[in-house]
Amino acid sequence: MPSRPHLPRPHRHDVLIALSGLLGGALMWAVGVHNNQSFFHTPRWLGLLALAVISASELLRRSRPLVGLGVGTAAISADVLSGGLAVTFLMYTDLVYAAVMYSGPGAARRIPRLCGLLTVLATVVPLAVYHDPLALLVGTFVGLLTLTPAWTGAVVRNHREEAAAARLEAERVALLAELDRREAVASERSRMARELHDMVANHLSAIAIHSSAALSLKDPAATDEALGVIRENSVRGLAEMRRLIGLLRDPGETSAPAATSTLDALDTLLEQARTNARPGGQDIVLCDERPEGATPLPAPVELAAYRIVQESLTNALKHAAPGRVDVTLAHRADGPLEVSVISPYGDREGPRAPGSGTGLIGMRERVSLLGGTLDAGPVAGPGGTVWQVRAALPLGDESAQSMSAQRVP
Repeated sequence: MPSRPHLPRPHRHDVLIALSGLLGGALMWAVGVHNNQSFFHTPRWLGLLALAVISASELLRRSRPLVGLGVGTAAISADVLSGGLAVTFLMYTDLVYAAVMYSGPGAARRIPRLCGLLTVLATVVPLAVYHDPLALLVGTFVGLLTLTPAWTGAVVRNHREEAAAARLEAERVALLAELDRREAVASERSRMARELHDMVANHLSAIAIHSSAALSLKDPAATDEALGVIRENSVRGLAEMRRLIGLLRDPGETSAPAATSTLDALDTLLEQARTNARPGGQDIVLCDERPEGATPLPAPVELAAYRIVQESLTNALKHAAPGRVDVTLAHRADGPLEVSVISPYGDREGPRAPGSGTGLIGMRERVSLLGGTLDAGPVAGPGGTVWQVRAALPLGDESAQSMSAQRVP
């Protein structure tokens, strides 16, 4: 069998109102304190019954406010016929107030209008029938009994709804602020990881390659050369790590600003890559096809191009077979800056440094922030398959602004 709907327990304040009204009204009825004489010879005990019914309706003022108002309206009608008790009238005004406060939005809007219409009718009809100014007291009484508590409930309800909306808006703003903070933290962590990888990975890769070679080679001269490269990259990597850590701790503690990574420093980068390459390994060649006297590139674009070349050379030292590595820069009028690094593709003999794949991810992130494109993978070349990294970096103002926060000394 389907279970009957469970009626929620009345609020303790509602129980207190009902008991207080019932006891107070019973005392007034017992001592004979009535508002008027009974109408149509209605027995007085009917007022006591109406008092009990409207007291029971108070128990429904929160859970079933419209039901309580309907039952209370029938009870107040019987009470008026029996002479009327002030306590019964007072509890009825509370039922009207509760119906506006706790019912649905539609009922909360309609009840004050109905009470206003009832007040108007109670004012106009007796005046039209009796032509006596005293008949206006009927409308005044009905207005105090219905319209006043209905308007009071509407004002209080609107105030509570506005306060609840303000709280929800404050919570929404706080949530958006927290989401923005988390996004900013995640973006900063990603930027820090990308810069740390770009600045130090090439040194560590050279150390890994030459340490593996020193362990496998039996030639003392070659071993000494490998150890020299290892020491040089260790010193440089440690210096860059210290500088980056100092910047992260407190940018004001740095004694002097470091040079920004730009395309003017490519010669130094390529020379360092040639030093880190194994003997008989890669031959690195730069081909700068940019026109002379061209407008300087935005700093974010130069930094991204420099990092792409740096990471591509690091990957070539770790994975590429012996052969020529071509680094090409091209910038045509009203076009993007094109960066291309082509290295031999295929297996090679000797030790190889392990790769994590984060280098390509970092390059794609940089290019994506600028709104450019990046292609990386094996392609067919004149002498066979080669590995090509090709990036197109737009020079628009929006790209420069989107990467302004990515500039790291």
